[in-house]
Amino acid sequence: MLNVKRIRGDFPILSDISYMDNAATSLSPEQVLSSTNDFERHYRANVGRGVHRLTSVASQRYWHSHQKIARFIGGESGITVLTKNTTEAINMVACGTKWNKGDKVVTTILEHHSNFLPWMRLRKRGVNVSTIRTDAYGSLDMGDFEAAVDEKTKIVAITHASNVLGNVLPVKEIAAICHENGAKLLVDGAQSVPHIPIDVKELGCDYLCFSGHKMLGPTGTGILWMKEGQLQPLMLGGGMIGKVSVDDYTLAEGYEKYEAGTPNISGMIGLATAIDYLDAVRMQNIKEHEDKLTKRLLSGLHGIENVTVYGPENIHERIGVVSFNVEGMHPHEVAHILDEGAAIMTRSGEHCCQPLMNHMGLEKGTVRASLYLYNTDEEVDLLIDTMEELTRRL
Repeated sequence: MLNVKRIRGDFPILSDISYMDNAATSLSPEQVLSSTNDFERHYRANVGRGVHRLTSVASQRYWHSHQKIARFIGGESGITVLTKNTTEAINMVACGTKWNKGDKVVTTILEHHSNFLPWMRLRKRGVNVSTIRTDAYGSLDMGDFEAAVDEKTKIVAITHASNVLGNVLPVKEIAAICHENGAKLLVDGAQSVPHIPIDVKELGCDYLCFSGHKMLGPTGTGILWMKEGQLQPLMLGGGMIGKVSVDDYTLAEGYEKYEAGTPNISGMIGLATAIDYLDAVRMQNIKEHEDKLTKRLLSGLHGIENVTVYGPENIHERIGVVSFNVEGMHPHEVAHILDEGAAIMTRSGEHCCQPLMNHMGLEKGTVRASLYLYNTDEEVDLLIDTMEELTRRL
């Protein structure tokens, strides 16, 4: 069970707001800020490029960040590459895979643009892209996957949890279908890794991509985990080379092969600190806390006239991302009222999911409240009360 009061003490920004925009980016605790400042103040240096004491400390902590992150997702046996976000990680897979004309990618209508556009671009190279649709609640028919994934399919790219509807996809079952047909599975874990316990071995994925800034870490930090290091690197340059001559070059081994140039050192040290924080409170505790809040929020919103809630109602099939609309009001207008009237921060619009919005007939998008470990029952009740008051005026 979480000690939410103690946790909130690590986030001074919460003293006068209710922050429910965690699907876009989370807040960072004082411990993370302290670790990044410590790098800048006491041992700022480049990594892997020297032997003096500052670079030795920086290199050790940067390397240790890889270890912590890999352990956090059960991925010690794979390759953990530090990127700047989920978007870059997905593009590294799309661009680093060897494609032939007639190859196939299977994805879904639920995807964030970051897990949709890189695959669409491959059509210019003769790659076929198949998009699986959902029902009104965002649920997928596994029969559609079985029909779509065949011997020509090279990659299946899916979100683990929708950033609009909150529904969690059956990744293990999809992984089985992929591997029966010789396809690799990429999972966009941007919305799942920060909120539920993850073990890549149990998921059965070949690639897992996620962002540090959605899990208490600094912005400009992300992860590409690979079961095997078969991708071609997206960029070439310093830090990822074995040997170079005027005629040829060889690539480094392991994660270094994919990390050209000076990385976001302080950001990755901060992300490792965020991992420590999440480990200390335990991911299972976070999941149970968010489940309780989500159930409370869904129940309250469903009871308000003129409010439509989207996504699955079963709490065991979703995370704490709740999208809704008020009849006759633009989502931006509702979000503005929540901010100005109750200091509740929500997101509004299409959430970088225009194909899904078109599929659901939501031209203007939705209002989205997304929860995390520092949110409280009282904040959820405040949102519900504010919405009840707002709809009474209609």
